[in-house]
Amino acid sequence: MKKVLFFIPNLMHGGAEKVLVNLVNNLDRNKYDIIVQTIFDEGVNKKYLKKDIKYKYIFKKLFRGSTTLFKLCSPRFLYKYLIKEKYDIVVSYLEGPTARIVSGCPSKETKKVSWIHIELNDENLLSTGFRSFEEAKNCYESYDKVICVSNTVKQIFEDVSGIKNNVEVLYNTNETEDIVGRSMEDVEDIEFDKNTINICSVGKIIEKKGYYRLAQIHKKLIDEGLKHNIYVIGIGEDEDRIRKYLKDNKLEDTYHLIGFRDNPYKYVAKCDLFVCSSYREGFSTAVTESLVVGTPVVSTLCSGAQELLGYNNEYGLIVENSEEGIYKGLKKLLEDKELLEYYKKKAAERGSFFSKEKTVAAVEKMLDEI
Repeated sequence: MKKVLFFIPNLMHGGAEKVLVNLVNNLDRNKYDIIVQTIFDEGVNKKYLKKDIKYKYIFKKLFRGSTTLFKLCSPRFLYKYLIKEKYDIVVSYLEGPTARIVSGCPSKETKKVSWIHIELNDENLLSTGFRSFEEAKNCYESYDKVICVSNTVKQIFEDVSGIKNNVEVLYNTNETEDIVGRSMEDVEDIEFDKNTINICSVGKIIEKKGYYRLAQIHKKLIDEGLKHNIYVIGIGEDEDRIRKYLKDNKLEDTYHLIGFRDNPYKYVAKCDLFVCSSYREGFSTAVTESLVVGTPVVSTLCSGAQELLGYNNEYGLIVENSEEGIYKGLKKLLEDKELLEYYKKKAAERGSFFSKEKTVAAVEKMLDEI
């Protein structure tokens, strides 16, 4: 039995944290002794870990300046004092500090894996959490495997880092059966208007998710007489800016920030369309989940979009990553009910491709062969 550690900063409400919990919950307990370790003991996703998953943490609370503090020490020093135990495989499940710490593993018997979830578009992004780009490159070169969540993420990582050996793509694990089951639950806190098109999105309300520009697009469409509602499920630092815009433009009755929900699937399933307005993505968990519940998707052209929706818009509509692109895509689907219905059928068809069984099997194959 292989002893495998998954190391991540915390288990808060991000996509990577969520899919890590999905993955470890479904790995074969007869083959792997699984431990999840966080730097900070915080996050809503911690409660979803199955009881037989060993969990430990380093610090009880997140504190300001932790990334800078970690940079003062060498990766080897940090690994020795923060990881401590011996493992067969150690996985850094996020870029940055955990990737730097795990790279300091001194044992040649321990295999090291680094998971990349986002587009590391330049040397500055790639070296986040490291002292320099050179240090980041050296650390990533020390890994036995670098796993990217999409082909685009892989291509960008290889181009920026120059590292091409042992880099591969493994898709995120989603609890597909659970998602479908929970999507059938009733929504009691919102009464969706059945006489108009209801659009939803799920994600952190931060700038890179594009929810402010989505509000501007919403206004333009409303001003043109294209009635619709938008529901954004999530929380984040961009909320106040968006709420002010909605208030100033009298859009509070049609653009709704409804906050975090334990079960976003039931809301997504009841909506007519899902929109991904992001400037950047790795491989959108929310888009994948929307396809699983059969809600059609319009997405900006960002990492993973074509792998999810097809290179020729076979399973959903991919638009230029701009305000104009999103506007044209939403307008097209608001005006063409037949096309919207077509993508509803194609969404459910595509959702089955990203089944839990397939993605878990691919990860287990990697762990067995490393």
